[in-house]
Amino acid sequence: MLKDKVAIVTGGGQGIGAAIAQLFCENGARVVIAEIDEEAGIEREEILESKGYEATFIRTDVSGEESVRRMVEQTVQLYGGVDILVNNAAISSTKNIFERTLEEWERVIRVNLTGPYICARYCAEQMIKRNGGVIINIASTRAFMSEPNTEPYSASKGGVVALTHSLAISLAKYRIRVVCISPGWIETSRWKKASLRSEPQLRAIDHEQHPVGRVGDPLDIANLCVFLADDEKAGFITGVNFTVDGGMTVKMIYVE
Repeated sequence: MLKDKVAIVTGGGQGIGAAIAQLFCENGARVVIAEIDEEAGIEREEILESKGYEATFIRTDVSGEESVRRMVEQTVQLYGGVDILVNNAAISSTKNIFERTLEEWERVIRVNLTGPYICARYCAEQMIKRNGGVIINIASTRAFMSEPNTEPYSASKGGVVALTHSLAISLAKYRIRVVCISPGWIETSRWKKASLRSEPQLRAIDHEQHPVGRVGDPLDIANLCVFLADDEKAGFITGVNFTVDGGMTVKMIYVE
């Protein structure tokens, strides 16, 4: 249980982040939705508050140090501190290497890799004041395998995995655990903001290519986040990455 814990979820307005924010609330946490999309952030705050949970949207650009600093300050003012940080916010680029500009590359790296570092830096300061905390980084199986034209996303997520074990060692003396989750194919259509929400359009073959027999759901990631954030259950876990992909990355594929 996370009763009375204060959790920050970046990109918590929709998708995997929204599921994490909801499940944290269901387990007793007070949640800050650190989200750049105001429409998504306000909507998610309203949904959670309508269910009787404590949740607050704070507009945040994780790539900007000043924006992150203000978000953490507001969190402390509202709830008294920070116990849990989930670095979930991320963007992608699908242009090929010859068309993608250096600015587009740098923007993805700034949001997906520098953002988690900035958030960890400012949240760790507050966690030290509470004698510990937990940082959960959301990477991706793209850190280990790729489709064409995913260079900045894959590189950034590989960096997040490495950042995880580095932070875990640096922050261990402050009783701050740092862990990582690498999701595979997670279907987020039902968890988007209302203006983008839709029913999943999945084929039988989409499910069948997963050894577990189905495509992933955001709650698959959120449930693991709740476990990892609980010091009583996961207090001996730090510095490691958990691949949550229905078995896809260990499945050998032969073309007959």
